[in-house]
Amino acid sequence: MSETLTAEQKVIRPPLLNGGHGFKWVSENVSGIIQGKTPIWWWILFFICAPIGGAGMSLLVYQVSTGVGVWGENQPVGWGWDITCFVFWVGIAHAGTLISALLLLTRQKWRTGIGRAAEATTVFALMCGAVYPAVHIGRVWFAWYLAPIPNQYGMWPNFRSALLWDVFAVNAYLSVSAMFWLMGMIPDFATLKTRTSSPWMRRVYHILSCGWTGSAKNWRHYEMAALCLSGLSVALVFAVSSTVSFDFSTSVIPGWHTTIFPPYFVIGAIFAGMCMVLTIFIPLRAAYPQLKDIITLAHVDRMAKLLLMAALLVDYVYTSEFFMAYYGGNPYERHLFLSRYFPEYGPLWFYGRFMLFCNLFLPQLLWIRPIRKNLLLLFIICQFGTVGMWFERFVIIVPPITEDFLPSSWHIYHPTWVEVGTFAGTLGLFFTLVLLFIRFIPIVSIAELKGALPQADPHGEHKTQLTIP
Repeated sequence: MSETLTAEQKVIRPPLLNGGHGFKWVSENVSGIIQGKTPIWWWILFFICAPIGGAGMSLLVYQVSTGVGVWGENQPVGWGWDITCFVFWVGIAHAGTLISALLLLTRQKWRTGIGRAAEATTVFALMCGAVYPAVHIGRVWFAWYLAPIPNQYGMWPNFRSALLWDVFAVNAYLSVSAMFWLMGMIPDFATLKTRTSSPWMRRVYHILSCGWTGSAKNWRHYEMAALCLSGLSVALVFAVSSTVSFDFSTSVIPGWHTTIFPPYFVIGAIFAGMCMVLTIFIPLRAAYPQLKDIITLAHVDRMAKLLLMAALLVDYVYTSEFFMAYYGGNPYERHLFLSRYFPEYGPLWFYGRFMLFCNLFLPQLLWIRPIRKNLLLLFIICQFGTVGMWFERFVIIVPPITEDFLPSSWHIYHPTWVEVGTFAGTLGLFFTLVLLFIRFIPIVSIAELKGALPQADPHGEHKTQLTIP
């Protein structure tokens, strides 16, 4: 016997769009960010980030023309800021596509407000990270030897090398993420085509929309392709981070010779990527008032909870790694982990302590709901989390090779101005690409946001939704 529930007994879900807006409001306000006048703050940030990015890329030319000796590597430290920054950018790239693809596979409609920008961070971060392996080989003009193609020397790539699989993993992830990101824009480009008054922009949008008509056939193929690419993206997130970790875990050096590295890198990458996604969302929400009804405080709260969950997983890995170093009884391993946190055991203790502060202690504030709702405090926590994950990559890579098995071969590593400038250049390149994305591409998916509105529900089940701040 079925019972009829009263309106008070029904579960009322928070709306995906505040203010009770309709289809027209979504089209006008999202496309208005692109078709409106460029704000002053955009020009200021662009003329700050673009020169920094250009200066960093010019340092790559200097490094290639001079040699890798301009970096601070020595004996026995053969990897320094270059590989640290590479692993850092690969980690930043993971959470964007993972968030969007995983939420799509689980049918979470609240992804409509954050999916597009999260996917953009993946593509841009991978572009910044791909700079380092190309120049780290020294003679960049031989980089094409990494491709599995015949050459005049009869030499084939060494497929047993983890470094070679880095190339395949990163390229595959970049290709799938770019296709997933660009394919989601096709319906929006068709919307922009109908709203622009410029003939030549209408032709550009017509090409980018790939002949989209909005028919049932178009939507059927679109949704099937989105599901396939999202499934590939989720698998590649775990494959790429695991492959990058094999660069270290296949060695016998203390601190690297461990089987925990694949999940360690995956969890750290998710934490770093979520910090960067919130770093972009929070200022965007403040810069464009209309986005406050699209990227609501409920979206931010959910992201903060995911960030807290990732932080707890990172803390678990830290504890497991330290426990295994103690329980394993290896004196070299034990000394290495003590040198990360105590000055009497090594000179790099500050990096380990700062890493723990940023990634272990500070994220615990997210248990407090008012802090999750305070956008300024959440933004500051994300900045510390991003910096802390860079320190984590440095702690993983540099200390194990700074202090070798023989004390006579120990040597402290110090980065040069070229390494610091190159990393600053990748930061400038990343935020320059983010600014261009904000100005010329819809920040949120117009089509998906319309599909998640109560007006799009043919059964009218969500007409009594409450509006939350």
